[in-house]
Amino acid sequence: MGGNYTQTEFILLGITDSPCSQTPLFVLFLLIYIVTLVGNVGIISLVRMSPSLHTPMYFFLTHFALIDICYPTAISPRMLADLLSEDKTISFTGCMMQFLTFVFFGSAECHLLAVMAYDRHIAICHPMLYVTIISSHVCWQLIASSYLFAFLTAAICTWCMFGGSFCGPKHIDHFFCDIVPVLKLLCPNKYRSEMVVFAFLTINVVGMSMVILLSYISILCTVLRMCSAQSRARAFHTCTSHFMAVALLYGTAFFMYLQPPSSHKSLDKVASIFYALLIPMLNPFIYSLRNKEVKAALLKCGRRLLSRWQHKRVVSPRTRGLS
Repeated sequence: MGGNYTQTEFILLGITDSPCSQTPLFVLFLLIYIVTLVGNVGIISLVRMSPSLHTPMYFFLTHFALIDICYPTAISPRMLADLLSEDKTISFTGCMMQFLTFVFFGSAECHLLAVMAYDRHIAICHPMLYVTIISSHVCWQLIASSYLFAFLTAAICTWCMFGGSFCGPKHIDHFFCDIVPVLKLLCPNKYRSEMVVFAFLTINVVGMSMVILLSYISILCTVLRMCSAQSRARAFHTCTSHFMAVALLYGTAFFMYLQPPSSHKSLDKVASIFYALLIPMLNPFIYSLRNKEVKAALLKCGRRLLSRWQHKRVVSPRTRGLS
């Protein structure tokens, strides 16, 4: 058990080892996953269907919703299957791909939140230049750079974690192949891997949080210089949803990843459930319930669908009568 070896499979210990709680947890997390998919697909569909939402802010929001679909999908199906199965083994390749996918989409979300903060900064601090600075071409460049940096981070972290040998037991004390529990299985000479992974996580979490912080400092200074209380309230309102999403994600990310490995306790699983499963479910509600434009577009789409349905009901009897 103590020597270096190439691992072929791992065993995920899961959320709980209590048989009585596994079925209720399966139902709960299945509902969370379904709500996540419906909510984020709904956001993407609404933005595409509503011309009033064809702006850079909502363009970024559709990619944000897409990421919130993808990275729970890297975890939830496997976790749900494990809750109903006694065999919780996962192959080395399966674990590596789950790790790569999760880190990629998690990093992309951090970068995208920074991009959205920059977008709000330009909209509030330089409104006359907004259309020129945040053009369609620039929007695609920002999205592409977010995905590119996220892929580089995921590829390098995955190589550091799975490119060497493992020691000790093959049990992963978690419900998916996350960074901290997999690091515990690396061989004693894992210091270099830990430092590289920690450096890239610091760049993503701390670096992007600094971009967000500086953007909000600039926004705050601009808002405080506004003469009209109504203008200040409108400016703050446009940032509320984004600020809540940032606080939820970065709060749990700082707790989970930017602490020494020896400090990790059983609360890690709770934090992982929160940032990997609950936050993607909550984000559509944060961006819809607190956003007047989204609510107005939703009502308009609802009226349009209702009028089409009523029109079909009126036309259908007539066509039957003619036939």
